[in-house]
Amino acid sequence: MLKIENLHAEVGGTPILNGLTLSVGAGEVHAIMGPNGAGKSTLAYVLGGRPGYEVTQGSVSFNGVDLLDLEPHERAAAGMFLGFQYPVEIPGVSFAQFLREALNAQRKTRGEEALSGGEFLKLAKDKAGLLRLDMDMLKRPVNVGFSGGEKKRAEMVQMGILDPAFAVLDETDSGLDIDALRIVGEGINTIMRAPDKAVLLITHYQRLLDVVKPDVVHVLAKGRIVKSGGPELALELEEQGYEAVA
Repeated sequence: MLKIENLHAEVGGTPILNGLTLSVGAGEVHAIMGPNGAGKSTLAYVLGGRPGYEVTQGSVSFNGVDLLDLEPHERAAAGMFLGFQYPVEIPGVSFAQFLREALNAQRKTRGEEALSGGEFLKLAKDKAGLLRLDMDMLKRPVNVGFSGGEKKRAEMVQMGILDPAFAVLDETDSGLDIDALRIVGEGINTIMRAPDKAVLLITHYQRLLDVVKPDVVHVLAKGRIVKSGGPELALELEEQGYEAVA
């Protein structure tokens, strides 16, 4: 589904990714772990198409399409979702209206009919219930006044509504307490565990992986994948730290 070959990228002229190669197949969940400054968030932003992140070498294909040739909104319409480490606040914009506009814009790009207000509210209520997020939260401006855990759960509601084929989740466990972590992890499993979907989960900690249970764990260091293995690799990192493998 996602194939990255010899990817090099820089930010402000500083090289961050240095020959990263990675493949994620349909139906798979891959976790990426690594020390601070290794390039984990840079990889997420490059895949999402964030401005200022320049690819200098290599290729990324998504379902056979050149991902790097698409604008960010085109990547989203093609089924790519990026979950942020720090979800942004958008004062003055209702979360529900934001999500409805985003969903219908993607549906229009795919040649599908827009959802009516009633159809959207039914969908939003279903996904909010899955993440145990009060529907009243969606009436508020995007993420304004939300706690860290509420922001992450709201972002998972957004993922559920947009129903992407591939999710890149950048430290989704950041700022979550034990209960919120379990709810978010179970939400990822329910929304994205399917034969035609895949997840690239960036995290520092084993605790989220206990819930999501990835198929493959990768260690990213100095801008490239230096080791890959099964879920036991995450336990090894928890015990020995990154220096043992990076």
